[in-house]
Amino acid sequence: MDTKRTILWVVFSFSLLMLWDSYNRYTGKEPLFGPSTAQKAPAAAGAGDAAAPTANVPAATTGTPTTGVPTGDTAAVKNESIVITTDLMKAEIDTAGGEIRHLELLKHHESGHPDKNVVLFDATPPRTYLGQTGLTGGVYPNHKSMFVAQAGPRDLGDANQVQLVLTSEQHGVKLIKTFTFKRNDYRIDVKHDVVNNTGAPITPSLYLQLVRDGAKLPNESMFYSTFTGPAVYTEGDKFQKVKFDSIEKGKDEHATKANNGWIAMVQHYFVSAFIPPADAQREIYTRKLGTDLYAVGTILPMGAVAPGATASMDATLFSGPQESKRLEEVAPGFELVKDYGWLTIIARPIFWLMTHIHQMLGNWGWTIIVLTIVIKLAFFPLSAAGYRSMAKMKLVTPKMTDIRTRLKGDPQKMNAAMMELYKKEKINPLGGCFPIVIQIPVFISLYWVLLASVEMRNAPWIGWIHDLASPDPWYILPVLMAISMFIQTKLNPTPPDPIQAKIMMFMPIAFSVMFFFFPAGLVLYWVVNNILSIAQQWVITRRIGDGKKPA
Repeated sequence: MDTKRTILWVVFSFSLLMLWDSYNRYTGKEPLFGPSTAQKAPAAAGAGDAAAPTANVPAATTGTPTTGVPTGDTAAVKNESIVITTDLMKAEIDTAGGEIRHLELLKHHESGHPDKNVVLFDATPPRTYLGQTGLTGGVYPNHKSMFVAQAGPRDLGDANQVQLVLTSEQHGVKLIKTFTFKRNDYRIDVKHDVVNNTGAPITPSLYLQLVRDGAKLPNESMFYSTFTGPAVYTEGDKFQKVKFDSIEKGKDEHATKANNGWIAMVQHYFVSAFIPPADAQREIYTRKLGTDLYAVGTILPMGAVAPGATASMDATLFSGPQESKRLEEVAPGFELVKDYGWLTIIARPIFWLMTHIHQMLGNWGWTIIVLTIVIKLAFFPLSAAGYRSMAKMKLVTPKMTDIRTRLKGDPQKMNAAMMELYKKEKINPLGGCFPIVIQIPVFISLYWVLLASVEMRNAPWIGWIHDLASPDPWYILPVLMAISMFIQTKLNPTPPDPIQAKIMMFMPIAFSVMFFFFPAGLVLYWVVNNILSIAQQWVITRRIGDGKKPA
């Protein structure tokens, strides 16, 4: 077996797989590595069970439950947009439906636009991203009803919380929505009080839903793509992502009934989610509402409400960045929205180590460098074994070339002579390949940790790098990446096949072009890793060339 050819094709094949994986993500197809967009089917549900109960199906054009469309007795009330401002967010809630129509994050600005905050909920065409709640099961107030806002403060100021109370009444059924915004918190408490002012018992259900258009995120790179769409979590079926395409085709499969869990809209770095109360029975749905408009929601029965009585139900709306520490405090399993895919078991310890390094250094750029050194030290024995094998291969390359020249007309004799040479020189044909293969899962995990971590977003390193989550504006790191890869190819054994040799020389150029569009943090990792690999390989190659035993 030709070890050089094996190593070459392992590296080249892995590169092609990574490129194909990125292309699949960009085009919405199933990825090969990292977070999967496949949905796990519930144990006891058919393909068509993903829709909410037919008695509560929202109208296709508005998303309003058909049994809860307002009858017009509140139409005379003029709608008003109320802005609530805290230290972390600015939310706009419309009294028409009491829905959240705009929410911007004051601590996160758009990449490359420090004067423009990140906006999640938005009703500005062509964007549609809304948070809606209401009652279903009768002609009750819902997100199309008119609400009246109670007077009160709209800014957090020096207080620890600020509340907005909205009230709507239809045919004697009053719904009171109370939004509570707290300091240093992306969670919004949403309380629903139902007052039965009729002369008969009622049995309303509360629905919580997130509505979003299916458009891709702006400025999304074609070289890497992350999931955008609904997600459902229950203890039984765990974390399930639902693609917009699946909803469009009626093939959305996910948990439909539970007494726990939450529903969410996920995008790169950020998430919005409704978390109903624990141990409350609920039904879960995803559906298409209109052209390029989709919803994920949950319906919770509130039980019978006697005349003159009041029933209450609390829920939580989270809308903010996917910061691991905050996610863990929201609800069980909520940290899974920061999705590392099937390599989560490796990725989470890596991120844990990163956060502890960052606590000491206070800079995410230097954290990446130190983390790279730590991982390199952990794999030092394996890497050293691979480099020793490649160094030995480089020394016997003239003998291998001679065998190929003499026996090129007889492949069987040439292979036999090669095996005899390997045996004589004590070379393992797979010695340089196996250590590389073992490290690939760790490299993929680190790739997704750096790509998924909002902590890198707008985080500076030094000089010209002001955002580790954006491409290098001066392209210095990609150029250094190309140079380091070129040096590595020179240190490796030269393939005897001219075509293979040209491919090896072309790879640094191909990779550098790809890395021009990658986040600077990822490129920084690869540059540091390559520099350390070059140093280690150069020392080992030199020692073996001088006849010394490698350290």
